[in-house]
Amino acid sequence: MAQPSQDAKLADALVLFGATGDLSRRMVLPSLYFLDADGHLPVDFKIVGSARTALSRDEFVAEVKKILEARSERIDDGVWARFSGRLDYVAGDATTKEGAMELKPHLKGFERPMYFLAISPSLYAKVAAALGEAGLAPEDSRIVLEKPIGRDLETSRQLNEAVGKVFNEERIFRIDHYLGKETVQNLIALRFANTLFEPLWNNLTIDHVQITVAETEGVGDRWPYYDEYGALRDMLQNHMLQLLCFVAMEPPADMDPRSVRNEKVKVLRSLRRYTRSDVQASSIRGQYTKGVVAGQEASSYESERGKPTTTETFVALRVDIDNWRWAGVPFFLRTGKRMPEKRTQIVIQFKPVPHSIFGNSAKDDLVANRLVIDLQPQEDIALTLMNKLPGVSKGGMRLQSMPLSLSLLSTYEGPGARRRIAYERLLIDVLHGDNTLFVRRDEVEEAWRWIDGVADAWAEAGLTPKPYAAGSWGPPGAFALIERSERAWLD
Repeated sequence: MAQPSQDAKLADALVLFGATGDLSRRMVLPSLYFLDADGHLPVDFKIVGSARTALSRDEFVAEVKKILEARSERIDDGVWARFSGRLDYVAGDATTKEGAMELKPHLKGFERPMYFLAISPSLYAKVAAALGEAGLAPEDSRIVLEKPIGRDLETSRQLNEAVGKVFNEERIFRIDHYLGKETVQNLIALRFANTLFEPLWNNLTIDHVQITVAETEGVGDRWPYYDEYGALRDMLQNHMLQLLCFVAMEPPADMDPRSVRNEKVKVLRSLRRYTRSDVQASSIRGQYTKGVVAGQEASSYESERGKPTTTETFVALRVDIDNWRWAGVPFFLRTGKRMPEKRTQIVIQFKPVPHSIFGNSAKDDLVANRLVIDLQPQEDIALTLMNKLPGVSKGGMRLQSMPLSLSLLSTYEGPGARRRIAYERLLIDVLHGDNTLFVRRDEVEEAWRWIDGVADAWAEAGLTPKPYAAGSWGPPGAFALIERSERAWLD
């Protein structure tokens, strides 16, 4: 993304809180290893794992090697020797000053540590306060916070205020791993580096936008967390609104982090607020019942939780952006658990040509152009264009829709090529002090303000989750939501 500021100083150490937890094992530690393998970590950079689990340094190093062996086909001996030499471990309770003080000898001589909190958000304020009390938050230190940043606007403000007492805003990196994906970043290049798209990126040529985040897995044993948040707060507030912002934002003045994030905040402030009167027609809540996903029987959310609940596992919304660029262009958002397939996708549906010159023979062939941006399971950008159907036909020219693909996988595959973990990009940015791809305080609070409005409208209207079978695309109302405007989901 943006070049790091001339004033930004390279971090010289990373303290990973929750080092024995799931996020650290799946994402953070492998990302750090791959960054080291590619030469992106400074020579004397140190990595200190911290958790309550009682482990010696050697035991922690052995655990990390097992994690990497499970993640990679082969561990390079030379890279591992260098990477393992960076590793250290401190067992203790980092929510107290005494526990934080245990880190101090391990950070002696390091002036610019970065703290990655791969722990419960309920502990963020305590850990930040403990670091401050222990004298471990020097001027050039940074702190990385995983979502969710609060449960609503009020709790988000409280958390931001508590962390902000120790770390100023420029040193707080609120991470959303979706923004580390190549395709999301490429959306900025697609829009602002090509004369082809930006003049068309408005309500004159775009009919509507769809954003889908579908997951095949259920909630399972995560239900204590999920039941408190639901799909609206767990996925829509962060991942989906971030994707919406990158699609809808105005061109920033430059790639300075402040410029990019200012434009994203403007989008959030332009989102039309929900009211009790329109929430019934513009939103749908769902909760999965038992069904079949990928040929396997899947249990209901109610049975996973153990008793009935009104928590939604599926949300579909029509979102309107009240500004000049997007007036009259609906954004349709949907996300859910136990969907038929795993998919994260942005669809930019253009308007049809105003008049067809091809006659009745091509009447059913002619379809509007569509830009489909796939983030997972494969990263791809495809623009569908109309093309003459090869061959000779009676009665005039026949047409067909053809995709023009910008597949990252096929374009950049080759010896040694691999799919990067999104956290790699984000960790590099924290290392360099570049917060372009991180969420600013006013941005997260604007998102919560809008989400709170949706939740309040649901409560006022008494809108409860509708059942949908696991392995389906949600309740019937999700299809009616978009079909009312004579449009359809791209499935």
